[in-house]
Amino acid sequence: MRVIAGAYGGRRLARPAGVQTRPTSDRVREALFSMLGDLEDADVLDLYAGSGALGIETLSRGAATAVFVDSARAATEAIESNLRALGARGEVHRRDALDHLRAAAGARRYDLVLIDPPYDSAVAAGATLSELLPDVLHPQAFIVTESHKRVPLELPFPVARERTYGDTRIVIHRGRG
Repeated sequence: MRVIAGAYGGRRLARPAGVQTRPTSDRVREALFSMLGDLEDADVLDLYAGSGALGIETLSRGAATAVFVDSARAATEAIESNLRALGARGEVHRRDALDHLRAAAGARRYDLVLIDPPYDSAVAAGATLSELLPDVLHPQAFIVTESHKRVPLELPFPVARERTYGDTRIVIHRGRG
């Protein structure tokens, strides 16, 4: 797994130990960031961050800040290791993604929120994410979801783009329409 483009392009990323994390493939990340376009000075929240590959890709492409949230120790350790190896800066929080959204409500706003929950919990998280996300979004924010195409993570926000890559479904939502 590597950073696709930007300041850290081509650099390798460590994966969290264990089998719980399912990193987004290079091919899917490349397609996603091609659809997103310019990320210069964006404030980014990477929920269910895993290795941090998505959030790190935004930093590589000029995002101003990235906050990484994952409940697994192995994931947060991998993210911290990846940030150190790249000389990149980001905030890393080991906590439940939904708890993080509750705590951040009204205190911080993001231009881009990346959401890649474990496929088996995506459907269950949809309603709570839908309720909590508006309180952390800038007016023109985007939300990116990654889920299994057969059990998709559904959010009630307008869809800007949607693509399927094998079993992976990527949806880019407009946060506030």
